[in-house]
Amino acid sequence: MRGTDKVSGKLFSYVDLKERIPAGHPLRKVRPILNDALASLDAEFDRLYSAEGRPSITPERLLRASLTQV
Repeated sequence: MRGTDKVSGKLFSYVDLKERIPAGHPLRKVRPILNDALASLDAEFDRLYSAEGRPSITPERLLRASLTQV
């Protein structure tokens, strides 16, 4: 079962990651492009995951972490 890509900011971290990344950091430009690319794959991910079972870590989150190492 495919999990959701919703973030609950207050659950584990007391510091917002956006505050920790400097305004001129290249990651700020790359991240929106990456998010748009992953959003375009949403239907493909839905097709690959079962509707039953326990929710997984979303493939978007796994790919985003692998590609940006954040």
